[in-house]
Amino acid sequence: GCRQWLPFFSCMKLCGLGSTECSCGRNHFTCAVSAFGECTCIPAQWQCDGDNDCGDHSDEDGCMLPTCSPVDFHCDNGKCIRRSWVCDGDNDCEDDSDEQDCPPRECEEDEFHCQNGYCIRSLWHCDGDNDCGDNSDEQCDMRKCSDKEFRCSDGSCIAEHWYCDGDTDCKDGTDEENCSSDVKTATCSVEEFQCEYGRCILDIYHCDGDDDCGDWSDESDCSSHQPCRSVEFMCSSGMCINAGWRCDGEFDCDDQSDEKNCTTSMCTTDQFRCASGRCVRLSWRCDGEDDCSDGSDEDGCEKTDSPPCAPDQFLCGNGRCIGLRKVCNEVSDCGDGSDEQDCRPRSSEGNCNVNNGGCSQKCQMARGLVQCTCHTGYSLTDDGQSCEDLDECAEEGYCSQGCTNTEGGFQCWCVQGYELRPDKRTCKALGPEPVLLFANRIDIRQVLPHRSEYTLLLNNLENAIALDFHHSHELVFWSDVTLDRIMKANLNGSNVEEVVSTGLESPGGLAIDWIHDKLYWTDSGTSRIEVANLDGTHRKVLLWKSMEKPRAIALHPIEGKIYWTDWGNTPRIEYSNMDGSNRRIIADTHLFWPNGLTIDYAGHRMYWVDAKHHVIERADLDGKNRKAVISHGLPHPFAITVFEDSLYWTDWHTKSINSANKFTGKNQAVIRSKLHFPMDIHTLHPQRQPAGGRNRCGSNNGGCSHLCLPSNKTYTCTCPTGFKKVDHYNCAQSLDKFLLFARRTDIRRISFDTEDMSDDVIPLADVRNSVALDWDDRDGHIYWTDVTTDSINRALWNGTKQEVRIMVKHCLLLMSPWNSHVCWCCRFMYWTDWGANPKIERAGMDASSRMVIISSNLTWPNGLAIDYHTERLYWADAGMKTIEYSNFDGSGRQVLINSQLPHPFGLTLHDDKIYWTDWQSKSIQSADKLTGLGRSTLAENLENLMDIHMFHRHRNSVRTPCTVNNGGCSHLCLLAPAPKLSSCACPTGINLQVDGKTCTSGMNSFLIFARRTDIRMVSLDIPYFADVVLAVNSSMKNTIAVGVDPKEGKVYWSDSTLKKISRADVNTQHNSIVNTLVDKKTPKNIYWTDTGTNRIEAANLDGSMRKVLVWQNLDSPRAIALYHEMGYMYWTDWGEHAKLERSGMDGSERVVLINNNLGWPNGLAIDKAGSQLLWADAHTERIEASDLNGLNRRILVSPVQHPYGLTLLGPHIYWTDWQSRSIQRADKTSGTNIITVRSNLPGLMDIQAVDRERPLGFNKCGRRNGGCSHLCFPRPNGTSCACPTGILLKGDGRSCDDIPETYLLFSNRVSVHRISLDTSDNTDVHIPVPELHNVISLDYDSVDGKLYYTDVSLDVIRRANLDGSGMETVISQGLKTTDGLAVDWVARNMYWTDTGRNTIEVARLDGSSRKVLVNNSLDEPRAIAVFPSKGYLFWTDWGHIAKIERAHLDGSDRKVLINTDLGWPNGLTLDYDTRRIFWVDAHLDRIESSDLNGKLRQILVSPVSHPFALTQQDSWIYWTDWQTKSIQRVDKHTGRKKETVLANVEGLMDIIVVSPQRQSGTNHCGVKNGGCTHLCFAKSNSFVCACPDDPDGQPCSTGELHPGICVYLELFLKGDGLHISYVIGGVLTVLAILILIVVVIIYKHKKSKFADPGVSNLTYSNPSYRTSTQEVKIEAAQKPPIYNQLRYKKEGVVDTSYTKEKIRIVEGVCLLSGEELYWQDLKQLKVCRGGGLHTCMRTDTVSLQASSASLDDGETEQLLQEEQSECSSLNTAPAVTPQHHAPHPDTGWAPNRKPSTESEV
Repeated sequence: GCRQWLPFFSCMKLCGLGSTECSCGRNHFTCAVSAFGECTCIPAQWQCDGDNDCGDHSDEDGCMLPTCSPVDFHCDNGKCIRRSWVCDGDNDCEDDSDEQDCPPRECEEDEFHCQNGYCIRSLWHCDGDNDCGDNSDEQCDMRKCSDKEFRCSDGSCIAEHWYCDGDTDCKDGTDEENCSSDVKTATCSVEEFQCEYGRCILDIYHCDGDDDCGDWSDESDCSSHQPCRSVEFMCSSGMCINAGWRCDGEFDCDDQSDEKNCTTSMCTTDQFRCASGRCVRLSWRCDGEDDCSDGSDEDGCEKTDSPPCAPDQFLCGNGRCIGLRKVCNEVSDCGDGSDEQDCRPRSSEGNCNVNNGGCSQKCQMARGLVQCTCHTGYSLTDDGQSCEDLDECAEEGYCSQGCTNTEGGFQCWCVQGYELRPDKRTCKALGPEPVLLFANRIDIRQVLPHRSEYTLLLNNLENAIALDFHHSHELVFWSDVTLDRIMKANLNGSNVEEVVSTGLESPGGLAIDWIHDKLYWTDSGTSRIEVANLDGTHRKVLLWKSMEKPRAIALHPIEGKIYWTDWGNTPRIEYSNMDGSNRRIIADTHLFWPNGLTIDYAGHRMYWVDAKHHVIERADLDGKNRKAVISHGLPHPFAITVFEDSLYWTDWHTKSINSANKFTGKNQAVIRSKLHFPMDIHTLHPQRQPAGGRNRCGSNNGGCSHLCLPSNKTYTCTCPTGFKKVDHYNCAQSLDKFLLFARRTDIRRISFDTEDMSDDVIPLADVRNSVALDWDDRDGHIYWTDVTTDSINRALWNGTKQEVRIMVKHCLLLMSPWNSHVCWCCRFMYWTDWGANPKIERAGMDASSRMVIISSNLTWPNGLAIDYHTERLYWADAGMKTIEYSNFDGSGRQVLINSQLPHPFGLTLHDDKIYWTDWQSKSIQSADKLTGLGRSTLAENLENLMDIHMFHRHRNSVRTPCTVNNGGCSHLCLLAPAPKLSSCACPTGINLQVDGKTCTSGMNSFLIFARRTDIRMVSLDIPYFADVVLAVNSSMKNTIAVGVDPKEGKVYWSDSTLKKISRADVNTQHNSIVNTLVDKKTPKNIYWTDTGTNRIEAANLDGSMRKVLVWQNLDSPRAIALYHEMGYMYWTDWGEHAKLERSGMDGSERVVLINNNLGWPNGLAIDKAGSQLLWADAHTERIEASDLNGLNRRILVSPVQHPYGLTLLGPHIYWTDWQSRSIQRADKTSGTNIITVRSNLPGLMDIQAVDRERPLGFNKCGRRNGGCSHLCFPRPNGTSCACPTGILLKGDGRSCDDIPETYLLFSNRVSVHRISLDTSDNTDVHIPVPELHNVISLDYDSVDGKLYYTDVSLDVIRRANLDGSGMETVISQGLKTTDGLAVDWVARNMYWTDTGRNTIEVARLDGSSRKVLVNNSLDEPRAIAVFPSKGYLFWTDWGHIAKIERAHLDGSDRKVLINTDLGWPNGLTLDYDTRRIFWVDAHLDRIESSDLNGKLRQILVSPVSHPFALTQQDSWIYWTDWQTKSIQRVDKHTGRKKETVLANVEGLMDIIVVSPQRQSGTNHCGVKNGGCTHLCFAKSNSFVCACPDDPDGQPCSTGELHPGICVYLELFLKGDGLHISYVIGGVLTVLAILILIVVVIIYKHKKSKFADPGVSNLTYSNPSYRTSTQEVKIEAAQKPPIYNQLRYKKEGVVDTSYTKEKIRIVEGVCLLSGEELYWQDLKQLKVCRGGGLHTCMRTDTVSLQASSASLDDGETEQLLQEEQSECSSLNTAPAVTPQHHAPHPDTGWAPNRKPSTESEV
């Protein structure tokens, strides 16, 4: 459309490639093209005349206006402002020209100086927000990604596992480039449905009307789907949509079936049909908005060609718009003279020089006429001369929040929690940087709106839709519509918990009351709004009437209001008080899909999105001043949030997060795109939950017993759903009467104690498919059947004390086959049977006197109920669609109801009413039980309705013969009809003895078999086969193998999914033991094969003393059988070369028996009586036999379809068959007489036959465990003793140590394992440390034998013994990400790095005396290691500038050792022998080393895949690798001999070595903590006492102490509370003695400087890491004549030719002189030994300690051995036989272990 106002104007609309261009004639100006593609032309002289002639100011943009007045400043854009506003820091010109060339303003110390001269808070620097206005505060370096992140090409960081996951997480898509096309497809179980993209959901969610898959694939092909509601249209896929959306021109069904086969008459009477066929509301016709998107709703309307003029334009009579300044200017600008009508006379003789032209402010001449104008902040009045103040505050968005108008100006202000930015108009929230928290169906993510930071909060979710947070509690809540749960977790992603787990159908909205700590949610499935405490307790249905499909919900707890949207048949937005009162509709027009809703607390407005109308709107909180903010470019907005001046919303169609200005809708931007499926979104910031509100309930919950809910200015005490209120504050503690009904996945109740009759879910766990119900009022129990788990369960009426009572097969109702009821008084039970011949039967309660009472005119007799008062039997027939009744014997049959019964199912009676459930109408109804009249609906829209009962506490008790002493029966007492009255019975499979009262103790002979998810038994004692489920109190995922201990009556089973072995009593008490597969026989050991590790192992029956027996040359070991009397073990291996092998039961004497013509040898059994082996082969489809040596092989049964388990008992063999799903039996000798024992059993696995009366064989290890301390194994020729895996047998051949001497400890996030280095099998052993969530770092204290570890999910540091006992938390507060941990075993301190807080801290080993050592210049500190004997602390930092640093143990003397050629230095370890640092670099993919100064750097191994942690022992370096999922090792000298120690380990993290040699050496803190009261830190030649950061109330000593003071300390630091005067006096005395000693030494030194003739030359091969062949000169000195005193003789001449490698022997003590670092070793104080006076001799080189009173030759020898172990000197001491000591370090109180190998030397 082109607007032509004058005939001589010409305009042209050129459309091409989607663009529109306009061209006006000569002497005309072309205005900007409008949003509707319209062009406008105006005369050229109207440009830059100060008048808005175009309507969009495009004719005035960039124009220079006339000269401003002398008191004003002329902006570059022509605008005039007050001169006093120049250089005031505000952009008043709006082009910043008033702030150019200004003298620099001095910013405060806590401010940042912008390049444009503004000053902002320092905290705002680099926060992602353009606070300066010129973006100079955001010119920041990009953050370096961690080793757990992937760097996108744009520099942003994402989680590493998002790389190549199929979702585009980088903005530039680089995380999905160059990815493999292989996509792993999930394998779903038989109880699951597989979505199109591979995900698995429970099968019960298939075709339930909810999009559980996320792509609607679970709702396609739903031919059996229940019909949609009457107001809905069912798509071909089964999806239900609003019926009004059928044939409305938009595709609302996922398969577009709502727009197929449409006619032109589909629009309703209140709708208008667009030209495209789309239907829109009739009220939108001719409203000026293009609702049809093709303009057809605006065609034919009056004045449709005349869009309204802009506010500063004049509408001419001919419909043309001109600028206001052209009105009454004596020129007909309109062309029709309408702009010059009703004008006041003007003086053409006026002059601005005379009386300012009559103008009150500014005057200018135009065309010889006076034209008055006003200063900025004023507007011209109607008289054309006067000026009045302009109210800037009237313009929306002029200020972010508050605005105060002043004369000629205005002032913006911000509410509490916000601060005005330098522009003086916009407000910035105080606090941390805002984070957008959004649900993405499969995870919850965080994104920073102003930068590219994108992180994962929670993953592996099912279908997260709605979310909210509680900022002060640091919690996030979300709803999952697939699991039908509301969950919560900490904001760091830890501690995931269920909050609401029952009674949810489609919880699409969720909101947190952060003031009163309440959780509100909407459920469009139940059509309710509910509330509960934050932990899910005291749940209440708040609103349910006139509710259709509530979706979004928002709270205003400060005002006590709740707001929500409803997109049902009559879409609307409502609000009420937060207690549900004062409900109001605030918007119900122009709404279709009101999805998202949010409240702007600072702006007092609400915003919502409408996905059907493609609009974002806003209104005041009462619904007034409604306005569209954005009405274009919104394909399918879902959720919305607001922060500061921006709106953020998610869009399903674009799968993106977008933003725009909340006032204008402009500045639209895409924050993130290509998301999986963005759902709800919130801004995580404290100002989104302002703290200004008052808690109306106070600290005592308002005095309420249950719920306290805010209501406007006060509060209301309310009760949980169904509970009546007994007074103003208190609720009843229990329910008196309620209707109980089952809904497959939950069990609900409708309380009759209250008037609302809302159904409430009973909180029960794991209800999979409940069908039948009953109840017992005596103890308040309810009972139900579950046909998925094949169980009968019970719980108390409130859901507590839930337990499985009976495991059954195909249990449909409590007394199968279908529905049954009991007449207690007449001792009959009744049941319906709707098989081929439908009937209703009755029998005595002991199954006697069975008879059919009704057999005609029945189809599907479902519900059954007994009325004891009228002695009638009622039933519902879903086929006949009737409810009928008869007498107890079937006579007097009558139809009660025969209309409007689509599909009745459950039936119950109470008082004068009959109640029933109906599948098709999805309702619960009632009527009079005598007449069938007075029908009413109690509840509707309830899917999967099943059984129903009325629970009440007034049931009459009935006395029966079984009431007294159980009728004399040992087990079951069953009522019977007269005259018998009762009879005794036994459980299935157990015989009743001849007395007719007592049952045998149990099954004597039976089969027991695994069926993946359960274990069952078949008794062989009775004349028929019936399987009974073994009830265990744990879930089974994939039970493979079973074994039985007949003596103890225990069954053992393995679960390959849970990866554990468990056991239970045959009469069920369960506990878990080991981790993998199983078999077992008599010698009190358990044996199993493991195809995952290819090992055969054994352990004690309690799972302890686990031992690997066979691990070499195994491919896929499967079945195992034991012949303990002969000491043999047999097993099958169906790897590439299938075979059957035998060995001794200790793994010795291994031999292959059969290795030909085998395929998949599954089952294996030993016939001891027949001396033969039997096995089943599923590939050759036969069962074979041979003798015990593998000879005389023969086919026993062939063909068999797919045999798996095989067992033998008496003359028969039994086997399970996968293909036929049955258990078969045959003769063991001939294979004939095959019969089916049980059939129709899917998932059959292992089977064992048990005869408890058969005598057990002789146990060779039965007497005193064969004399073994640990494990005893039978062998063919006797027994052998063995130790648990990794422990060597002692020389006596019978006893073992408790743990290995040297071993590795490693973590894989959720567990800790050990690998012994004493043995060669490299088998990992699980360390049973409890409650591990995400263990990152480990260390070990060999003094107390405790393991220390960090858990970054719990943010704690803990310790425990290696047997899992004694677990305790030592640090529980103030941790964020503790990546590194190191134990100082001498000073009893522990050090850790915190990457989250960028600190290095220390504490005592018990967590006390905590102190921050380093907190500056740390970016990402990771690994940490200590060298106590040298007083050094080392750590890695893989921040922006990666580096390795060193400091003393007190954090002083900090030094960067390496900061070049580093990427991600992860692991760090020290080699105390060679004194080198080793580290792994996961970015450069290599392992390197250097000396302790960072010199002599060497690359040991390159490349390595992704190393994380490393450790050192002997000549090996061990490390964990994330990519190869393995532990590997290489020679530490050469980097060669690379070996894989352990493979296929997920989540590998830290690794350490525990060895007697690792934690050795001592320092000044090794005895009595150096005399320090709190922390003692050793340094090179001194030590420091320090205090914790938080005083503990105890006196604390500080300061640095030197070794020379040890005389005084040894004498006087014996007790507590020493007076300071004694200390000072003692120190002065010691100093005086030291001065005297120094004088004597100097004198003697000078006297004998050149008088030592006893020096001889020797050669010595130096075992340094640099070379192994270099010869070094040794200078040896003779001993002085005094043997009982060690003295130092300083050499007078230093041979400089040996500066680096020279070794001096001083009385047997070696020093490496060339390196100052090594000289420090002997500058350290040695521990004073013996009693008496101890003297410390201090020289300029070395300090030694001696005792003339008590140091004998042996002790001198020990000192020499200590020094040799440190620096590899010539051994001048006599040879001593090495002795084995416990792994205690040399800390001054434990004896030293002397070196015994060259590597130790």
